[in-house]
Amino acid sequence: MMGERDDDRQVFRLTGADRESFLQGLVTNDVRRLAEGPVHAAVLTPQGKYLVDFLLLRVEGPDGAAVLLDVAAPLAEALMRRLALYRLRADVQIAPAGMAVVRGLGDPPEGAVADPRHAALGWRLYLPEAEAADLPGSVGIDWDGIRVANCIPESGIELIPEETFILEAGFERLHGVDHRKGCYVGQEVTARMKHRTQLRKGLVTVEVEGPAAPGTEITAAGKSAGRLFTRSGNRAIAHLRFDRATGPLQAGAATVRWPDAETVA
Repeated sequence: MMGERDDDRQVFRLTGADRESFLQGLVTNDVRRLAEGPVHAAVLTPQGKYLVDFLLLRVEGPDGAAVLLDVAAPLAEALMRRLALYRLRADVQIAPAGMAVVRGLGDPPEGAVADPRHAALGWRLYLPEAEAADLPGSVGIDWDGIRVANCIPESGIELIPEETFILEAGFERLHGVDHRKGCYVGQEVTARMKHRTQLRKGLVTVEVEGPAAPGTEITAAGKSAGRLFTRSGNRAIAHLRFDRATGPLQAGAATVRWPDAETVA
């Protein structure tokens, strides 16, 4: 198994008769798709802004059926508080799963599942922490390079709690939202954005020549046009205002070019 342990994730187990119906009323994707495999979803604010995204997986165990929730570790505590707020009298229990996330590329090992966001992200395997303890934390896979090449945002980096709108972050392309599933928290704002003629800003992959660190403001003719995020070589993920990104762009001393500008202009 050529995979690596991802220590930046935490895994929780949801049990109880209402576990899936509870999630269905909260998250951006259709939880009924768990019958087909893992699901990428997010919880939003009532104003439609991103709070946290995660992967869900239906599993069977000695204690019966459950749903695993795989979330970025820095956002786990906030998510648990949010779920507790909405749980009320629902028959659902949420506890640490005692499992580690292993991820890799190529042929998946037995029990692994495909990352539902994008084929380039390979597979994920959920193992008891004791079984994963001796696995390497890194096998040299350039995950940032993969994310930049395919414009895949990361929790807490490009996906900023209480700021990001998920359609601007590409959640339709990343299979993280279902517009037909019915109501969830933040659904009305997301639906209005969906039915606009065109998004006016969002995350894209850009080319960068020269020194420019993540977080650098991007300008066009002296006006703010966006911001750089993850950089890999001469490419980076950037959040751009599309109406200002059709010409020459600067990020500090670096020159920025958006190759797909003509397709949106």
